[in-house]
Amino acid sequence: MRPLGRTSKGRQHIDNKERRQVTFTKRRGGLFKKASELALLAGASIAVVVFSETNLAYAFGDPSVDAVLLSYGPVPGEDAEPAPVHSGGLGKDVDLEMLRQAVGETRAEVAAEKARMRGITAKILQAKAEGRFWWDVDVGEVGEAELPEFARALKELRAKLDGHANGPPPRQQQ
Repeated sequence: MRPLGRTSKGRQHIDNKERRQVTFTKRRGGLFKKASELALLAGASIAVVVFSETNLAYAFGDPSVDAVLLSYGPVPGEDAEPAPVHSGGLGKDVDLEMLRQAVGETRAEVAAEKARMRGITAKILQAKAEGRFWWDVDVGEVGEAELPEFARALKELRAKLDGHANGPPPRQQQ
């Protein structure tokens, strides 16, 4: 809710040239991000071209602006056939469906890893709430996937304890 007596200015023209440029840059990035998400989620071929106040062209395309435009026929003034989509100049044809599937699988892996880390964090917070330290956690409670992270953290703790017990390393004279 808006405070009483105040009304929104809405979207207005920005008079300050520097602020207008910053807004353009941020909004352009947001627009391209949304276009990318739409292409990924809906499997759409997308081309977005934005011209700045100084007539500079900024473009985003999935799979590329050229590929999208050429899929609708030759560009006026060009007699070229639609070029195959290439993967970043590597010279290999790209299977877009395969790439989208790989992106989906990677996102699923990232989501699973985030969920695993939330589980570890929850166990650490539970141990703290019970007045225990995270390393006091019952190893039997730690899942098989969490053990490598638990072992790494224990090694890091041991190294820090060794550093404190033995004092700082001696300085090397030059």
